[in-house]
Amino acid sequence: MPPLLVYFSLMYDEASARERARVAEGDELTELLHHQASGVLLALLENPVLDETRLCLLLERKDLPGEIVEAVARRRPLMKNYRVKRGIAFHPHAPRLVALRLLRDLYLMDLSQLALSPTVVPELKRQAEEHLLARLPQLPLGQKIALARRGPGRVAGALLAEGHTQVVAVALDNANLSESQLLKALWTPKLPERVLTALANHRKWSFNYNIRIAMVRHPRSPLAVVLAILPELTLSDLRQLAAPGIVSESLSNYLRAEVARRTHASRSPLAGDTES
Repeated sequence: MPPLLVYFSLMYDEASARERARVAEGDELTELLHHQASGVLLALLENPVLDETRLCLLLERKDLPGEIVEAVARRRPLMKNYRVKRGIAFHPHAPRLVALRLLRDLYLMDLSQLALSPTVVPELKRQAEEHLLARLPQLPLGQKIALARRGPGRVAGALLAEGHTQVVAVALDNANLSESQLLKALWTPKLPERVLTALANHRKWSFNYNIRIAMVRHPRSPLAVVLAILPELTLSDLRQLAAPGIVSESLSNYLRAEVARRTHASRSPLAGDTES
């Protein structure tokens, strides 16, 4: 068939498909959800038979053009359905402003899932985390535990800083919690002592050198915890921590004593290298 005839044939097929899309039902309607032409998909949105289930199937298409996602978002009757809102918010081609606006309507764990989704743009993930953090003060304990267990690392760190007994251990085991987020929590001046104790006994974080330094610096760290950490620190770090204004004067005395002990040991003819 000559190219021009092929073009007109395709145009006719699409025009026919658009007409069918406006009135199709049952299996035909379901089949049209997979059509590649944007015009056909836009016509589907005008079909009064298009229900929530099929619309959500349409939004599951990762190749769905952004104009179709935006067209769904402009139809207020369709946007009354939560599943539709969620489908748009999670869609990789959702218009930026539309997705951002929908964050306030998402349920807690959907917000958490969105913030962790690898297909979501960084700005949207960041804003989802901000919404979660803003909701934390009003959440019941059960939801806080759920977020501490599998929420984003920033959220787990914020929950850790709150120091609820039932939340601390769960948050420390969160696979999304990073060293930087944990260090941020350790900068909280009023961090409950139970958090520091839990850190000192944690199977992973208690061996992290930067965490150990932060625990020594924290004014609420139990003395027994700090004294157990000191032998693991380098001599240069001990000297820095013993400088005026870093830790309390009473703790500085212990630090200076440890420095003196190692310095004396290093001068002993039988001593090995004790600088590390």
